[in-house]
Amino acid sequence: MPSLEESNAFSAPAETHSFAGILFDMDGTIVDSTDAIVKHWYKIAKELNVDPNVIMATSHGRRSIDTLKIYDPCKANWEYVSYIEGLIPKQYGQAATEIPGGRQLLSSLENADVPWAIVTSGTRPLVTGWLDVLKLTQPKHLVVAEDVEKGKPDPACYLLGRSRLGVSPSANVLVIEDAPAGIKAGKAAGCQVVGLTTTHDVKVVREAGADWIVRDLRSVRFKGWDEKIGVVKLEILD
Repeated sequence: MPSLEESNAFSAPAETHSFAGILFDMDGTIVDSTDAIVKHWYKIAKELNVDPNVIMATSHGRRSIDTLKIYDPCKANWEYVSYIEGLIPKQYGQAATEIPGGRQLLSSLENADVPWAIVTSGTRPLVTGWLDVLKLTQPKHLVVAEDVEKGKPDPACYLLGRSRLGVSPSANVLVIEDAPAGIKAGKAAGCQVVGLTTTHDVKVVREAGADWIVRDLRSVRFKGWDEKIGVVKLEILD
């Protein structure tokens, strides 16, 4: 298994690995909606009379409902959270971009009928909104914030994702994440994890426990799907 030098340079050789399925995080992994989310939380913070920088320091990779529980428990309900998150792609759609390599990878997996899913701390309206705005491949399987009692780093979301893929409990499933909370959730769910450095530096991603550390999804390449044995081959490089 490759490791990065303490210099934080990307120098690991390409390796090909086999998995039964793939679980993707959303924000920071498939979509870069940082600017949109910042604008969103600044607006909410103003309404709550809270310093937006305090919220921004702890909100990435966490469910909005868990953040709101801290600052205004009355607003920590799914009706409100789904409503405000559903507005983000509509109001700030121009502020989001796709993570490099994501469009090609998702399209390749879907065309080959590989088991894959998106497992996110966002609500369904937020996830489907971004996929629609950016015209990215829609997954057959989706695990959203409303589906689990506890958010990342609790492994419940990735355990549910594994089950929705229909693979065996002992199957080797890959999680692709950018946030420390998500990386920890993936590992706790018994998955191997590719950590992207799209939102955090190498040191943070390494300390969270990622098995591989890469720049973005251009470093994760689809190499083939063997339907007979249910194995997808991916090349991981950086």
